[in-house]
Amino acid sequence: MEVQSWGGCLLTLCTTSRFLHWGRRRGCCMQSKLMEYYRRKVSRWERHMKLYSEAAAVSNITVTEHKVTFDPDASWLKFHLGISRYALYSRDDLAVPQLLKEMQSMTVIGADYTQDEKALKGACDCTQVVKPSGHHLKLALKMQNFAKAMFKPMRQQRDEETPEDFFYFVDFQRHNAEIAAFHLDRILDFRRVPPVAGRLVNVTGEILQVTHNEDLRAVFFTSPANNTCFFAKCLYVCKTEYAVCGNPNLLEGSLSAYLPGLSIAPRISIPNPWIRSYTFTGREEWEVNPFFCDTIKQLYPYNSGNRLLNIIDMSIFDFLIGNMDRHHYEIFTKFGDEGFLLHLDNARGFGKHSQDEMSILAPLSQCCMIKRSTLLRLQLLTRPEYRLSDVMKESLEGDPLQPILTEPHLLALDRRLQKVLRVVQRCVRRLDEDEVITKDFIKSTVKPQTATDMGKVR
Repeated sequence: MEVQSWGGCLLTLCTTSRFLHWGRRRGCCMQSKLMEYYRRKVSRWERHMKLYSEAAAVSNITVTEHKVTFDPDASWLKFHLGISRYALYSRDDLAVPQLLKEMQSMTVIGADYTQDEKALKGACDCTQVVKPSGHHLKLALKMQNFAKAMFKPMRQQRDEETPEDFFYFVDFQRHNAEIAAFHLDRILDFRRVPPVAGRLVNVTGEILQVTHNEDLRAVFFTSPANNTCFFAKCLYVCKTEYAVCGNPNLLEGSLSAYLPGLSIAPRISIPNPWIRSYTFTGREEWEVNPFFCDTIKQLYPYNSGNRLLNIIDMSIFDFLIGNMDRHHYEIFTKFGDEGFLLHLDNARGFGKHSQDEMSILAPLSQCCMIKRSTLLRLQLLTRPEYRLSDVMKESLEGDPLQPILTEPHLLALDRRLQKVLRVVQRCVRRLDEDEVITKDFIKSTVKPQTATDMGKVR
């Protein structure tokens, strides 16, 4: 079976009766089409820069100009072309470590609000937004080779835990959680988190002086300590006391590689069946009904194929990082129901190393199903020579902002991993092992149901 990928004419929909396939088969030219798409974007950027520079000169605004170079062999482009129906990148993908290295040091030529924050202010088409953000601050940075990365600044010190009185939906967004989540996802062999690297960003030279967004320029100020600061300008929290500040200009943050644009690689956001209540007193059905999974198993798209197994993978991942905020998940539409789930937006993980929130494992404990490959990887990471905390520590040492996690957070990973395996053991004792441990990549045999049926889940 051939692997479907962006490089395989998936975007031009070259098909056989069986599957969308690599362009080598019928001479599809997806790669050249994608190259042409990005070349046009570079041309538009250059025209925009010329007009903006002329207008800035008239208004006496300081603008730092950088030459944009489009490299068809750039690591970010290879990353985009390597996405398959099974994962964002392969185990031996050489583009990913190169992309991590480049995000840590490459010249930033542009900064702007992300699309979802623009949607909150009515500045863009909300139908093109996958998931609107809250009040947390994040920016889109454009690199000199036309790569794009999402910047999330440091909001909390590494040794601080989330206050006990905080609800999960108002928790801090942690840049080191984004970094650590990428490394854990890779260690678990899911490969569903886009590459993330830490970086010290000069908020004056690499954001203020390169942005063309006047709204973004307007939220910069100098603090009484003479540090350069800025804050999120949105519908909720827009006060200077919620600002992030450089020291005096340098600010830690995470840089997450952008996925291909929605116009060429559409994604949809689907409510998580195990979504939590985002009110102070509400409770969802799965929280009060231990047989909730029996209902989900009868509904499309969870009644056939891999979707439910992928949800369980995601719950294990979220339990390990302590993320309670997985209200939606995203998939690439071109891969259909059998595509993998993207593990995006992990900044609310690693908030409490002293607490293990067992409710995050509800999909596993209620459904009593797990992929054989997932179980084998988890069991491997309990062996002394491959202990999860040791492997994570070694992996994170390659990031320039290390140490990314404190020792208590690393040890919490080992403790939580044992709890996941105990849940699986209880399921095996209660049910037949063959019923609990399933093979990977089960082919879907069920067609989409009616809009009414789908609405029960979505």
